[in-house]
Amino acid sequence: MAAPHYSRTYRRFPLHVPVIFGGAPCVGEGTLLNLSVMGCSIMTDQAVLCGSDVRVSLLLPGHDSALSIELGKVKWVKGYEFGVEFVRMPLESRQRLNNRLRTELIEWLQIRRQTGEWPDRLRSTD
Repeated sequence: MAAPHYSRTYRRFPLHVPVIFGGAPCVGEGTLLNLSVMGCSIMTDQAVLCGSDVRVSLLLPGHDSALSIELGKVKWVKGYEFGVEFVRMPLESRQRLNNRLRTELIEWLQIRRQTGEWPDRLRSTD
């Protein structure tokens, strides 16, 4: 069965870190490919079903403990890659995620400023 069309609301930032995920019918390891405030994509060699519930743990650089997503929903599957929408996570995990994404956004904006690749909506009209 083909996955329904899914469009995301929030920008995803490339980030490659180890991931452990689990839910019916599988448990596996993979690599996080990108991350946003509401979801991520993961590459793995495990078969994952679109629509299934998963728990996701990822180790962000600079942290000793994993960031835990208590409940996620697999929104799409393409070969060895799948997308997860975050449904529920502890407050401490949400704060860590927001801090990481703020850092990624600042770096992204600095690169765009240095290269002159500003999206039109961010360009000054002065």
